[in-house]
Amino acid sequence: MRKTIVALATGVVLLSVGAAGAAGPANVRLSNDSPAAGGYVSEYTLATGVPHTDATLAECSRSRGRQNEPSDELDPRNPQVILGSSNDYCGVYNDGVDSNGAPIPSGPIWLGYYRSENGGTSFTSSLVPGYPDDSSPYGLLADVRTATAGDPVIAWDNHGRAFFGAEASGDPEGTAKTFGDVWVARFRNPMGEAGPTIRDGVEYYGTTVVAKGSSAPNLLGKFNDKTSIEADRTGGRCDANVYFAWSRFSGNANPNNIYFVRSTDHGVTFSNPLVLTQSVADVQDPDISVTGNGHVYVTYRVYATKQSHNPDSIQYVKSVDCGQTFSRPTTLLTFEPYDAQDVAGPQPTPAQTGQDDPPSAESAEGAEAGSTARDCGDFADSCESGYTFFRHTTAPRSTADQKDTQNEWVYIVYDPSKPGTELSTGTTYGSVAPGVGSQEAVYFTRLNGANGSHTTPVLLDNQPTGHQLFPDISADGGVLHALWWDSRFDTCYSRQRPVGNCAGGHTVPALDVFATSSSNAGGAWTAPVQVTDFTSNGNYEQFDGRAVPFGGDYLWISSVGAAAFGTWTDWRDTLAGPDQRETEGSDDAADVLQCRTQTSSGAFTGDTCPRTGGLDQNIYGATTP
Repeated sequence: MRKTIVALATGVVLLSVGAAGAAGPANVRLSNDSPAAGGYVSEYTLATGVPHTDATLAECSRSRGRQNEPSDELDPRNPQVILGSSNDYCGVYNDGVDSNGAPIPSGPIWLGYYRSENGGTSFTSSLVPGYPDDSSPYGLLADVRTATAGDPVIAWDNHGRAFFGAEASGDPEGTAKTFGDVWVARFRNPMGEAGPTIRDGVEYYGTTVVAKGSSAPNLLGKFNDKTSIEADRTGGRCDANVYFAWSRFSGNANPNNIYFVRSTDHGVTFSNPLVLTQSVADVQDPDISVTGNGHVYVTYRVYATKQSHNPDSIQYVKSVDCGQTFSRPTTLLTFEPYDAQDVAGPQPTPAQTGQDDPPSAESAEGAEAGSTARDCGDFADSCESGYTFFRHTTAPRSTADQKDTQNEWVYIVYDPSKPGTELSTGTTYGSVAPGVGSQEAVYFTRLNGANGSHTTPVLLDNQPTGHQLFPDISADGGVLHALWWDSRFDTCYSRQRPVGNCAGGHTVPALDVFATSSSNAGGAWTAPVQVTDFTSNGNYEQFDGRAVPFGGDYLWISSVGAAAFGTWTDWRDTLAGPDQRETEGSDDAADVLQCRTQTSSGAFTGDTCPRTGGLDQNIYGATTP
């Protein structure tokens, strides 16, 4: 099941890559990073009509590159306007080729800026200004010090302004240092709040660094990550405040904590960071909700630790003074997590004449043999089970209906192990612990912030087979909308194996998106609807030198009343192919199209054809029920 290294001549064989799903809403591509899809346009041009381009935008228009961790938000003043984003790798190969003809991976990983003005029927693709070679007038307004950015989150206020939050990591000098800053970019209507709403959120007017990390290799310094953003749209005393939260990590040490800032001047300046979780040992994944009375809630996951004796749980803190101060953490509920994991079994990595990827926080370094691994692939990323899978863990998401002035309700979804489904996997793979598997399912609960009670968690879709992961939820005007990844059509589904893995180590298309809605505050939900019209393989090895899969850490849904739009990472455009560094006959259907030759020294070249489809991971979206 594990692959070995062999000296092979280069060759290309195209393989079947996906499966058509049932008919559903029309799927639309947000990341149009190819000439056939329209390419990328400068955000400065979108706002002003003045032509501008640069090397990064030119590369993004042909790259057929990678995008993941999508976000999208409907304009509350005009739902025809939808803004989207993602971790966008489209500009990575923007700086020529090395002596063996392999494109040099020196360009930026940045935040996409995807804009629709027709309710999500189509999108124009761009980048948030401020990437390293952005020479537009907008680029000069972005005072950011890092070469890469990710974890995009978006929020609108009710005055035509949109805010993109992000973490930023890479060193512009190309070292392994990870800066770990977090920042917020601002967009507005160029004609002011009274201007036509179709122009909301199109004019960029600066980026503010909210908190700085400390430079150190491989995330070993102070690193800010796992971002969340929200704006007050209530029309009350906190109206137009912008709230931003994140997890701060300090190398390999615990505790890490959730930090929070607020802006009362539309994102131009922010308060000093406030730590929310001093009494908790290991926390991640903050999410911000604002209730109709202007109260601010931050939910997050607590990870079980032996030192603190804390169980896995969802906690929250609450502010009644527009985000100035918060309550002490309160445990909402506990759960048994679904955290995909294995035992690392690294194998030798073939020598190469050049890198395939820039230094990045998302580039796996492999794990020490015998340690716990959260994703598995080839070479240094191999695991003892022989399976190939992307990382995913239980991560709660929350929201509130800011138009609801009668109730102080916060709506929460999360994806733990389904009680009673635990079993031995017979391998080192597990979801509860190494060697212990389970079924992953999406649960919903409603917190009454006024008295601290919550409803009994209920399954959004009680399926006998398939895993449900990365849920998200939105609420507006009395309607809730939720979506998630779903593997019910996985032909190799088993609680004993990762998503899309067969018993022999072969991978298959397994991921679809399903969605549902509720018009009575979560008391009842509509029958879930399949949103995707293509079942794709999330286990393609497109990262860390084409050795390991990565699908990001979340999906997204946004709504205004009954209108909702969801986004997800998608592999329908990915082309499979052999990895020339591996033994013939060891294919697991996770390798992607790449081109390498072996030099006289025995080393392999870098991938000389990264633009031909092997890296074509995209963001797709659709209207949802």
